[in-house]
Amino acid sequence: MLLGHPVAHSLSPRFQSAALRAAGLDVEYTALDVTPAALTETLRQLVAEGAAGNVTVPHKETLAHLCDRQTPVAEHVGAVNTFWVDGKTLVGDNTDVSGFAGAALALRGEPVSPGNRVALLGAGGAAAAVLMAIADWPGVEVHVWNRSAERARALAGRFGAQAVATAEEALDDSSLVVNATSIGLDGVSQPIDVARLPQGADVIDLVYGPNETAWVRAARAAGHRAMDGLAMLIEQGALAFERWFGMAPDRDAMWRAAAPDRNRFNGIKQPIDPEPPPPLPPP
Repeated sequence: MLLGHPVAHSLSPRFQSAALRAAGLDVEYTALDVTPAALTETLRQLVAEGAAGNVTVPHKETLAHLCDRQTPVAEHVGAVNTFWVDGKTLVGDNTDVSGFAGAALALRGEPVSPGNRVALLGAGGAAAAVLMAIADWPGVEVHVWNRSAERARALAGRFGAQAVATAEEALDDSSLVVNATSIGLDGVSQPIDVARLPQGADVIDLVYGPNETAWVRAARAAGHRAMDGLAMLIEQGALAFERWFGMAPDRDAMWRAAAPDRNRFNGIKQPIDPEPPPPLPPP
């Protein structure tokens, strides 16, 4: 089950259902539009039913407070995107962190090298997951920019990053530029003019679309390696599947269901199959 508001646009039911069919599991994955006011009562009912699922905007940070137990990763990020019930205990995890790490590794072939810089646009739950993933890249400096300077400072302070006043300051000498804002959801808007991107910088846009995003297409046309958020979306979903069922899903089936016209490895240096996650209590 996917909880969010709105959720009609989400690809998660499509690719999670494909993974369930491929695994021969008689389980239904559906999207449920839940307003913030109804989230607590909805969760109470789901706990009683022993349900499991994912959470998307605007509930990730709220769910972190509502869970009885969180994994260390979710607790550090302060956001939950994957949940299950252990007995009567609501457990939360954040697979966005490993989802981003896998997508970045697939695009680049290696983490950003020590001494280099990452520009992070945004300061919400998705940006926190990115910073948590980058924490495993030693010696990498991250500059965080957000329209709300206060939110940028708060997020940067939690992860030892540096908040900057302008997007141009964030971009300066960056080897990787990550868009963790919602800019681009309309299929047209771009968070940064690609002409401002540092030469040779890689681009990851956490927004995704049926034909990638306008920003990714423009960045690639300008000579940058670039990917949209579909790889991260599917990878975090695959890792959530592993949390629920204790086995890896058929990632190829998930990709075919989510984007039948897109090659899973198109423009990507390596397959997105990271190391298995550490074992967690069964759902």
